[in-house]
Amino acid sequence: MRYTSTRDESVSLSASEAILQGLSPDGGLYVPTSIPEPDASLSEMASMDYRGVAFEIMKKFFDDFTDEELKHCIDSAYDDKFDTPEIAPLKGVHGAYILELWHGKTIAFKDMALSILPYLLTTSAKKNNVTKDIIILTATSGDTGKAALAGFADVPGTGIIVFYPKDGVSPIQKKQMLTQKGDNTHVVGIVGNFDDAQTGVKNIFNDTELKEEMAAKGFQFSSANSINIGRLVPQIVYYYYAYTRLLKDGKIKEGDKINFDVPTGNFGNILAAYYAKQMGLPVNKLICASNENKVLFDFFRTGTYDRNRDFILTTSPSMDILISSNLERLIFKMTDNSASETKKLMDALKAEGTYTVTDKMRDVISDFYGNFATEEEDDAIIKEVFEKEHYVLDTHTGVAVAVYDKYRKETGDDTVTVIDSTASPYKFTRSVMHAIDAGKYDGMEDFELVDELYAISGMKIPQAIEEIRNADILHKRVCDAGKMKDEVKDILGV
Repeated sequence: MRYTSTRDESVSLSASEAILQGLSPDGGLYVPTSIPEPDASLSEMASMDYRGVAFEIMKKFFDDFTDEELKHCIDSAYDDKFDTPEIAPLKGVHGAYILELWHGKTIAFKDMALSILPYLLTTSAKKNNVTKDIIILTATSGDTGKAALAGFADVPGTGIIVFYPKDGVSPIQKKQMLTQKGDNTHVVGIVGNFDDAQTGVKNIFNDTELKEEMAAKGFQFSSANSINIGRLVPQIVYYYYAYTRLLKDGKIKEGDKINFDVPTGNFGNILAAYYAKQMGLPVNKLICASNENKVLFDFFRTGTYDRNRDFILTTSPSMDILISSNLERLIFKMTDNSASETKKLMDALKAEGTYTVTDKMRDVISDFYGNFATEEEDDAIIKEVFEKEHYVLDTHTGVAVAVYDKYRKETGDDTVTVIDSTASPYKFTRSVMHAIDAGKYDGMEDFELVDELYAISGMKIPQAIEEIRNADILHKRVCDAGKMKDEVKDILGV
C-alpha cells in the first residue's frame, strides 16, 4: 500500500512514512493509492472482538507493519483504559442504534484513534530509523486536544503542543486540557476560533525555514489531527465493528445495507465511514449532521463550499468549524484522484474562501445526505429522548439525532441506522442540563451540574471527570492566532 498527496501525485510513501510526516510538504493530505478489501468476511468479523476487527482492517492499510507490530499497537491501545469490554457499545435508542464512542480515557470519540496513534507513530519512527524527537502539533475544537495529550503524555521521544480556541470549548473540555500532566505536554489557548488554530498549525507545518531550525535542534513535526492518516484509518474500524455487532445480534442479515449518521465538523469521522463503504461495507446513506455552522450542509445541497460567513459559537463546540480539512480527501476522490484539480480548489478556498465542484464531481456526493440542527432543535431532542427513554445525549449526538429525524421525514427511509455518539454528556453538562430543564440549573457551578446529572440520570460519572474535579491548572499560555509559530519556538527553545 502506497500513500500519495492530494496535491502532488508524484508523492509515494509507505504507511509508516505517511504517519510520521502527518501532512505532506506541499500542504496536501496523504491518501491511499487504492482502497483495499478486508480478507475476512463480515460474518467472520462478527465472531471477533474489537481488537480482532481492528487488525483485519488496519493490516490492509498499514501493510509495512509486521503482524506482531500491528497487534502490539492494537492490544496496547484497546485495553482496560476503556471502561467497557465492548470498546464501542451499541444501544437501541430513538428508533436507531447509538454507537457510543466515548468510553475511552478522555470520554470522546477521539480516543478511538488517539489511543493507538502514539504506538503507530513510535513504531513508525523505529521502522524508519528516526533519531529526532517527534513534536506532535495539533489544533483542537475541544476533544482531539485532550485525547492527544493523554495519548502522548510522557511517551519517550515525543512532545506535544496543542492549540485551542480559548473561548470556543466547553468548561469541562478546557479544564481537561489545562490540567494535563506530562513533562512533554504543552497547551496554548489562542485568541481566535478553531479555524484560526487549524490554519496556524498548517502554516507551521509548511514553514520550510522553521523545519530546518527544528531539525538542527533535533526535532521534527507530526500531527495528531485527523489530517494524519494514522488517525483516520483506525476510525474505519468502528464502522465495521458496528455493522458486525448488528449482524451478530440478528438485527440485520449479511449484505443488508445500513445508514450511518455522523455529527460532523472537520469531516474526518464521516470520511472514515465513506472509506468503509469503499472497502465494501454495505452502506446505504452517509448522513452528515451539522450544527448552525452548516457549511457542509450547504456544500452537499449546492456543490459550493463557502466559508465566507459568520462563525457561530454553539453548544456543540467540537462542530464549530468552517474549514473542514478532511473534505479535501473526498474532493481528491471526486476529481478522479487529480492532485492538480484538488490543489486548484484548495487554492481557491484559501484565496477566496469558496469553490464550486462540477456536476460530474457531484456524483460522489450522492453517497451523502446533509442537514443541520439549530440550538433549539438540539435542546428539544435531548429533552425528548431523556424524558421518553431516560437516555442522555450530549449536544453533538443531539444534533445527529435531530438530523436523523429530518432525514426520515424527508426521505421516508426506514433503513437500519447507526448514529455516532461522539462524546459523553458529562463533557457538556451545562448545555445538556439546560436542554433537559431550561433555567432550573443555570446558577450551578460546573461540577455541581455533574453531580446533578448523575442524580437525575443514574449514569455513572466517568473517571475522566472525577480526576479533574480538583486538579490544578498546569497550562496557562495564551497567544494571538498570528503568534502561534513564536509560541512553538519558545516552547521548544528554537
